[in-house]
Amino acid sequence: MQKLQVQIETEFITLTNLLKFAGVVMSGGQAHELIEEGLVSLNGQPVSEKRKKIRAGDVVKVKDLAEITVENEN
Repeated sequence: MQKLQVQIETEFITLTNLLKFAGVVMSGGQAHELIEEGLVSLNGQPVSEKRKKIRAGDVVKVKDLAEITVENEN
């Protein structure tokens, strides 16, 4: 599993945008599929909301692909 750190300069980033920004998926459609299939978790809990707001300190896991830690850019 690839461990990634993503820095954001805004208050939050949506889950689909985070997956694209981190390079885990190439498109929003791919992100939606992973979420719908139950392969994405936020801080250890399954996520089904595609537009979920992800904030600094959150950890998103995509089953067997990546673990993304979100940090403030500042």
